[in-house]
Amino acid sequence: MLWVKAFHIIAMVCWFAGLFYLPRLFVYHANCEDTAGRERFKIMERKLYRGITTPSMIATVVLGLWLIGYNPSGYVSQGWMHAKLLLVALLIAYHFYCGHLVKVFRDDQNQRSHVFYRWFNELPVLVLLAVVILVVVKPF
Repeated sequence: MLWVKAFHIIAMVCWFAGLFYLPRLFVYHANCEDTAGRERFKIMERKLYRGITTPSMIATVVLGLWLIGYNPSGYVSQGWMHAKLLLVALLIAYHFYCGHLVKVFRDDQNQRSHVFYRWFNELPVLVLLAVVILVVVKPF
């Protein structure tokens, strides 16, 4: 069980690294004015999303479900776990919205400013704070 938990945490850290960096790339991409720079950001965004962020999300979810499988009734009966799973579902939606934005930038269809993406970039930080507090403190 400890190995599964360790790899779950490693996958989660990698997933969050991607979710922190990808919107930051969107900030820079939205500000970019030269064609070569925009094409470079498209490659970086695609590789980060497909090569790191998505596989890390999948590993995080699979390993998390594996952990729940050790004691399903024990975990599912806890209020903090319900809150955590809700936040994970929101994070998965955020992840797929980032994938949508990768396509928007790829197709040169972005209509939002770098300011939007600066605010957008902060959302996973709030989720991370809440999830860590829920898992460590187990407030309810």
